Amino acid sequence: MATRQPAPRKRPGTSRATDATRAGWLSGFRFSGFAVIMMGILVLGVVVLAPTIAALADQRREIAELRAEVSGQQAEVQRLRAERERWNDQTFIITQARERLYYVMPGEVSYLVIDDRTEAAKLRDDPAVSSKLTEAKGDWMRTLLGSVMTVGLAPDASVPDGASGGAG
Repeated sequence: MATRQPAPRKRPGTSRATDATRAGWLSGFRFSGFAVIMMGILVLGVVVLAPTIAALADQRREIAELRAEVSGQQAEVQRLRAERERWNDQTFIITQARERLYYVMPGEVSYLVIDDRTEAAKLRDDPAVSSKLTEAKGDWMRTLLGSVMTVGLAPDASVPDGASGGAG
């Protein structure tokens, strides 16, 4: 017994001319033996060349990384050469001995201040810094002039009070 398949439902608004155009377009594709061979060669070429192209891209990336590393090392070599040249300067050596090793020249007195506070005490004593700008309510020029006048009119501190008169 043969079963009858239902007729395909057509969308409303479609015409037979559109269906005929589609059928004509699809029927226009014909594969010859040459076309199948060429498609096979194309697929084989993609399968064979894809790993090679991926390896080429990886090698290019690695070369770029190595070039960047070489340029960084060349910059480091230049920095070290400049530092070596600085160590040939006597003044630089004296400065480094003073700063790093606390050396002093003969006849000089060195004072070393040691902060014996704990880290917590150091953090607690630091005043908070404001992020706001504040305007000073004074005239800096008058303040400066007042300070200069005060110092200029002060008695000389190097001369004792009783010795400033004459011989006595």
